[in-house]
Amino acid sequence: MPSASDPALRTEHVSTRRLDVSVRTLVLVPLTAAACFLLLRLLPVLLVLILALLLVGTLNPAVRWLERHHIKRTWGVLCVFGTLALVGVAVGVLTLAPLIAQVQSLVAHEPELRNKVASALSESSYTAGLAERLRNVQYSALAESSAPQMLIASKSVVAWVAYGVSAIFLALYVMIDRDRLRGGLFAITPRVYHVRLARILLNLETIVGGYIRGQALTCAFAATFTFAVLLVCRVPNALALAMFAGMADLLPYVGAMLAVGPAALAAATRGLPTVLLVSALLFSYQEFESRFIVPRVYGRVLRLPSAVVLFALLAGGALMGIMGALLALPAAAAIRMLLLSSRGLLPGEQVDDERLRALDERAERSYAERTLGAPAEQAAAIALEISEVRLREEGEQALEVPMTGGVGPLSRKAG
Repeated sequence: MPSASDPALRTEHVSTRRLDVSVRTLVLVPLTAAACFLLLRLLPVLLVLILALLLVGTLNPAVRWLERHHIKRTWGVLCVFGTLALVGVAVGVLTLAPLIAQVQSLVAHEPELRNKVASALSESSYTAGLAERLRNVQYSALAESSAPQMLIASKSVVAWVAYGVSAIFLALYVMIDRDRLRGGLFAITPRVYHVRLARILLNLETIVGGYIRGQALTCAFAATFTFAVLLVCRVPNALALAMFAGMADLLPYVGAMLAVGPAALAAATRGLPTVLLVSALLFSYQEFESRFIVPRVYGRVLRLPSAVVLFALLAGGALMGIMGALLALPAAAAIRMLLLSSRGLLPGEQVDDERLRALDERAERSYAERTLGAPAEQAAAIALEISEVRLREEGEQALEVPMTGGVGPLSRKAG
């Protein structure tokens, strides 16, 4: 008689084993797949929502300042958006016509500039072939080959403009109808999480608003400095090159090269000393911006290790191009804030958890007492008020007991 350890019996036993799948798994798997498919199809809508929330976080402090000065919120929102529109129109009127003229001048002088660059390259045997190809550029063939890409790019530009206009109007509606929307969000959230949700909303506004305002300031500084340098050095088309430098300053790491390259090429019409002077001044400014301006403009808004910054930029650029790279840093900082809010601390950080928990419990007890029987809109306002006090206490604690570890203030140039 065969024993229980016989291989044939073991094989038969294994072959009759069943794989049991729960009903919950059978329901969740197709629902998850459907949700992912729906999210991909609604990606443009999600992007409009993200852009609108970025605008809300950026402009909301100005609206709150007007509210503190006894201006009704609706009028405050309209004042902020109206001022923003007037500034945009004024900048366009003052710069658009000169910018178009200077771009046309750049195009007209392009053959002369190209010949000067080719002559400089031809002096070395290593770059002589590149100089020859540069002299023999055929723009007609280039235009024919790039026509389909230009058509696709023009459609993308129209789509982005439409998304931008939609995001502006959505942000306007969200800010005007803030109380009702916020009350609905708190109504569907369990009450025990209201104080933490309010703290997360305040932190998100600080991160997003601070980042966008910081970007606007640093880009304006870069454009102004570039314009002043090119104007003093009498480099032609200074306004167009300065505008390009300001837009290039949006991009970490590569922004410096993108800003300096065209300016240096334009300075070649004034001679080699001017090229060296312009390049040295612009590179010096980039270093000054990274070391001095950015830490003071951003403060503690974004505190990320350089490796996280680089990974976020690569991931954002791969997923959504330039827009993804621009949104990568505030998204990474927001994710880090959510981890900290859930007390999931990053490696290398030491925080007095017991004291923080005591502050959390005191805030939640105060919230429960003050919102007993209150409607959702009023409860949301109370939760935000308590959370503001709670964040100030946490900030005071951070000054008394500084965090240790390898995470320091982030500059967009990172490191």
